[in-house]
Amino acid sequence: MITVIGGGPAGRIAAMCLAAHGKTVTLFDSRVEGLGGQCLHQGCMVICAQNDAARTCDEARALHRFGITDTEPAIDYARLQEKMADVQKTIAGIIGTETTESGVTVICDHARVEGNRVYAGGIEYESDAILIATGSVPCIPPIPGAGLDGVYNSHSLPGLRRSPQRIVIIGSGVIAAEYAYIFRVAGADVTVVARSTLLRGFPGQLITGARRDLTGVHIREETEVVAIEGTASVTGVRLQTNGNEEVIPCDTVLLATGLRPRTDSISGIALGPDGEILVNERMETSVPGVYAAGDVTGPPYLTPLARREGRAAVDAILGLPLKPVPACIPQTIKLRHEHSIALHPDAEENGTMIPSPAAPGSFWLVPERHTGQSLLITDNTTGRINGFYEVSPQSSAAAGYLAYLINSGVSVDAMDSFVEVHPSSEGIVWLMRYCTERREDRQFSEEKK
Repeated sequence: MITVIGGGPAGRIAAMCLAAHGKTVTLFDSRVEGLGGQCLHQGCMVICAQNDAARTCDEARALHRFGITDTEPAIDYARLQEKMADVQKTIAGIIGTETTESGVTVICDHARVEGNRVYAGGIEYESDAILIATGSVPCIPPIPGAGLDGVYNSHSLPGLRRSPQRIVIIGSGVIAAEYAYIFRVAGADVTVVARSTLLRGFPGQLITGARRDLTGVHIREETEVVAIEGTASVTGVRLQTNGNEEVIPCDTVLLATGLRPRTDSISGIALGPDGEILVNERMETSVPGVYAAGDVTGPPYLTPLARREGRAAVDAILGLPLKPVPACIPQTIKLRHEHSIALHPDAEENGTMIPSPAAPGSFWLVPERHTGQSLLITDNTTGRINGFYEVSPQSSAAAGYLAYLINSGVSVDAMDSFVEVHPSSEGIVWLMRYCTERREDRQFSEEKK
């Protein structure tokens, strides 16, 4: 008997894999909405759904500016939330059926772990092995007024059933940037307040590109939030910059201040300084027979990594060999364009950059000179591909494959015979050919010497 706690990407995939190996698996998940975890219900899928609506609206407005269409679209945010919930319910039903049909017993109940013991509904469940995949929850800073009506975080935002007029987004990361774009297109006056700088930690080229997609958003950096003001509901946010205070009027506040591991119901297992479950390379915790995977083990909070960790835990439980962890994990920030990036740890930030070509999704952005850009980082000696940054309408489609090339140590020379689909909005292929030709020219020059 193997017990898995958490029905998100790490736990659900692990449970299904264990069942496929003939194990008896019970999966506990406390979400009444169904399986899928944060990714489906408050995270990735929510951003995708809302970004689809925002970008479609943005594209239609561009056609209207050119006089091609006779109406200018607008987003009904309340309707968007309502219809999005319908689709999420459909997806949850599909993956729920998929999970149970794989042989996993799913129990909708809150489970707690005390060392190597699992309790749910007043019952102790005997387990040969336990996998904790309880995910993460929003990290809520101790800001006065954070409990007022009109203050949301990524988990409570689905409850917003109106279109904000003026929204302040507190945070400097990916979620803050993505929602800033969504609400700006939805017609809100948007202010992003960053305690440090927007998208700190990302390469400068990405930050520059993201800022262009966020044109029209007020970005306040190196700014502290003193308090969220209002009596019963939000009326404004008091800020402090360089010792000077001011109040930004608003009717909505979004706390996009990061995530923390969800370990509130975990005891008797060693935790790190931020509450994350400490694990080794085989996802083993400090308690024999107890494993952990996904967001509950700490950042980075990325769905593909959670799935991989869930599979690593499965291999450990089954006694299979350890698979190596990829050196770099691709990531995409969804704004007007998709900003996709993957960097090998050895990669330098500088590389070769060109504008992305005009193609589906970016043709009508040529007058604005906003078709995107492509950056390729290679090793000058070996030609090895060490990193990329691609800004284009659908850059995420190729990002995983490009990361695979980086993790495999492929040289640009090997891509010389690669033929891309045309038309394509990605310029990485052109950069690969350019870098290959430069290497050939240098080799030819050296041979002549």
